[in-house]
Amino acid sequence: MGSFKLTLLPILLLASVAAAVTGDDLRTFIVHVHPHESHVFGTTEDRTAWYRTFLPEDERLVHSYHHVASGFAARLTKRELDALSAMPGFVAAVPNQVYRLLTTHTPQFLGLDLPRSGRNYTGFGEGVIIGVLDSGIYPFHPSFSGDDMPPPPAKWKGRCDFNASACNNKLIGARSFESDPSPLDQDGHGTHTSSTAAGALVPGAQVLGQGSGTASGIAPRAHVAMYKVCGDECSSADILAGIDAAVGDGCDVISMSLGGPTLPFYKDSIAIGTFGAVEKGIFVSLAAGNDGPSDSTLSNDAPWMLTVAAGTMDRLIAAQVHLGNGATFDGESVFQPNISTTVTYPLVYAGASSTPDANLCGNGSLDGFDVKGKIVLCDRGVVARLDKGAEVKRAGGFGMILANQFADGYSTSADAYVLPASHVSYDAGVDIKKYINSTANPVAQIIFKGTILGTSPAPAITSFSSRGPSVQNPGILKPDITGPGVSVLAAWPFQVGPPSAPVLPGATFNFESGTSMSTPHLSGIAALIKSKHPDWSPAAIKSAIMTTADPTDKSGKPIVNEQHEPANWFATGAGQVNPDKALDPGLVYDIAPAEYIGFLCGMYTSKEVSVIARRSVDCSTITVIPDSVLNYPSISLTLPSATNSTAPVVASRALKNVGEASAVYSARVDIPGTVPVKVTVTPSSLQFTAVNQVLNFTVSVWREQSSDAMFVQGSLVWASDKHAVRSPVSISLA
Repeated sequence: MGSFKLTLLPILLLASVAAAVTGDDLRTFIVHVHPHESHVFGTTEDRTAWYRTFLPEDERLVHSYHHVASGFAARLTKRELDALSAMPGFVAAVPNQVYRLLTTHTPQFLGLDLPRSGRNYTGFGEGVIIGVLDSGIYPFHPSFSGDDMPPPPAKWKGRCDFNASACNNKLIGARSFESDPSPLDQDGHGTHTSSTAAGALVPGAQVLGQGSGTASGIAPRAHVAMYKVCGDECSSADILAGIDAAVGDGCDVISMSLGGPTLPFYKDSIAIGTFGAVEKGIFVSLAAGNDGPSDSTLSNDAPWMLTVAAGTMDRLIAAQVHLGNGATFDGESVFQPNISTTVTYPLVYAGASSTPDANLCGNGSLDGFDVKGKIVLCDRGVVARLDKGAEVKRAGGFGMILANQFADGYSTSADAYVLPASHVSYDAGVDIKKYINSTANPVAQIIFKGTILGTSPAPAITSFSSRGPSVQNPGILKPDITGPGVSVLAAWPFQVGPPSAPVLPGATFNFESGTSMSTPHLSGIAALIKSKHPDWSPAAIKSAIMTTADPTDKSGKPIVNEQHEPANWFATGAGQVNPDKALDPGLVYDIAPAEYIGFLCGMYTSKEVSVIARRSVDCSTITVIPDSVLNYPSISLTLPSATNSTAPVVASRALKNVGEASAVYSARVDIPGTVPVKVTVTPSSLQFTAVNQVLNFTVSVWREQSSDAMFVQGSLVWASDKHAVRSPVSISLA
């Protein structure tokens, strides 16, 4: 077990802020100090007063830490630091380091350094309007400051239903379509998603001291319009009204972190509304859903939508479990109180209680079970994670270890618990239970290590992220793309705080997880592309996002799932979004809205298609476009079961040149391992001589041998000297 100094170092480095120095000899240091074990501080002011006793002058104090570390940041000379280090209670000191972290950390994780990088992201979404359909917005948060923002484009026709002063050049519109006429966010969700997509830069953001840095949305120069469609519930009527208004108001991108059970598109108000939006040139980004990891659990799977899965990032809000036998397990918790690192506590499994389902730590389930002063192991599932911690605390427990069920594997999240806690993996939970059963007096500690960056694997698909194949259109590979969706830090209404956090003046932020969080990342990236390429269609923007995505993690290995096994396309879509490459994809697969009508006529009756199209459609007069022919950026084919079938299954596609006028692209099919299929691409190269030139090709697939496999998956890559345009390929053998 590391020393207290090493335990707290990552937090303090990240929490520190560069101070203005008043001379060459003054530097900012982060100083770790421990009070005597018997010393209990009554208030945070008492703790700060003690910190000041180490300093030659009060004004030298830059920060005092209360929840995440025992220590402070101060401006000191080297001589003063030497003197301070001899004082009782001193542990260690480290020089202040400047971290260029963003609050969500995701712009940096995705390779976007934003305005300070000097890279050309064409105004970071300037001139683009993102309409967010959600639970409302808290307009007074600095993430929605209009400072230095240009006015909205002249096409903007929306309105603000707050007082006039609440809207500005950042938040240009706010309307409610549910029972509460106010667009004010009473839930937090809409504020969080809006700021993730296009929030302004806000320095000093953090939650209970964790994830410290400067907040920024993906497209910080884009405008935001909120359409409140969720209150106590999110009704399809309200949602459709919100989409309708966003289209009428002049939005360029619609972001919807909403979803429900999968339905035929003609019965799905979201599918109907977004089809109308795409027909009018508006890009739509929607959440895949939070019903994973089982197959065919995704919603929002119409081909005109960008369907977004959720992955992790390389950041851990670390809460490590130490057992009495010396074993340690990494876990997560946002609430990181200053507790002893030397005291161990009795450890008990809630499932040892005779109360049915006590292992889930539901309300009242620990009555009559002795947990007083103990760390209680609870199983994940059924009961909300924070509610489990509340039950342990109510029953007198000191702390909680939350262990995943098998289905959640290694997927953990950072939550603001009401007591010392750590959320650990399934494997860790199994080992902890074995330890409890192996000794008469099991004990444990929870050691808080703060915010740690550079963890791996990253990204990994999280367990809750819904999976394909699509129920409604299995010939369209869904989801489309993966974005960061686990423990994302973004704006939060002042009056809606994490349960452990006091409501303080100033900006508040919160960690949230879900495909709700990954979706606005992609909405912001779409705004970046739209700002650079205002004439591109929604399908072209979608193609740029998908064909430049990374199928590998930050270490170059295949993206893994919640079990840390290689994830398939039904989990990742095309892979982790790569915004930098998406701005310059080289080639795009474009789709005219009328082509979707031909596609729908292959699925539904004329009457059903007419519902979606908002006009009378006679499918007998429409050229039907099979899913193998729809010009989608990914390919999903089903082979006949007969092994002696000589006829190939053929997909046809067309690529538009949006890169250099003169370019030659060569085809490469990457299918790992020994597979029972043969794939050919005709022609094997494409020679472009002009911008916007379109060239066609076909992909033919044969079954060569019998196989027990259900699917074969790989990639088709068109590569030139400057670009690699990659399409996921999924071949069903069932």
